Amino acid sequence: MMIDTTRMSSRGQVVIPLDMREGIKEGDKLIVIRKDNEIILKKSIPESALWSEKSLSKTWLNKEEDEIWKDL
Repeated sequence: MMIDTTRMSSRGQVVIPLDMREGIKEGDKLIVIRKDNEIILKKSIPESALWSEKSLSKTWLNKEEDEIWKDL
């Protein structure tokens, strides 16, 4: 796991630190998930796949992931 910090600009833009951008290229879509006080970025699924909010939350917002992040 990697952890870094960034800041939001006055226009709401956030820079993803260089070492965290591996596998993400300009123009790639990202999914932004807000859960309580957390904001999670995920690489977008292929547009051909249709996912409901319920299925995304089961995949990405689970107790195991909550345990990993709770002490940070």
